[in-house]
Amino acid sequence: MGIDIRHNNYRKKGGRHAPVSENLYLRLLVKLYRFLARRTGADANKVILKRLFTSRVNRPPISLKTVAKHLGDSGKIAVIVGSVTDEVRTFDCPAMTVCALRFTNTARAKLLKAGGTCLTFDQLALKAPLGENCMLLRGCKSHRESAKHFSAKYGAPGTPHGTARPYVRAKGRKFEKARGKRASRGYRN
Repeated sequence: MGIDIRHNNYRKKGGRHAPVSENLYLRLLVKLYRFLARRTGADANKVILKRLFTSRVNRPPISLKTVAKHLGDSGKIAVIVGSVTDEVRTFDCPAMTVCALRFTNTARAKLLKAGGTCLTFDQLALKAPLGENCMLLRGCKSHRESAKHFSAKYGAPGTPHGTARPYVRAKGRKFEKARGKRASRGYRN
């Protein structure tokens, strides 16, 4: 009788273990936070390390307005593994300390003008090595333009009460107007 080999044990589990990006600054940050996660055992450092591995799609940007809404007047450091962008509809920004991988020029200028501080992750490691007094924030992944075409949340394009957008060149008579007329074309209204 043969031996049944369990092939499901061969797969790597748990996602990425290193960033795919060749960015040297990112690679140095991974070295730093891998050391901090190992030596301190703080959960914040482990979460930051895991988020440094992620792809750019999984590091969505977050606006200054959203950061200010979550921080309030707590006096904590906002930690964002991603970009911080400006919100053009808001004119005043509270003075807050924000650590991020990247700031847009207008976001940095608005934050510094308000008396806030922009930190890098190596500065954060010196200021709060255990992640104390920090609030980890993330942008919303579903706010991408391409997410409007996905069917999981919004139903398939063309279905009744579905809000997913179809990939069409135009909305004229000749473009995807057969759906919903006959059962053989997806469904019948």
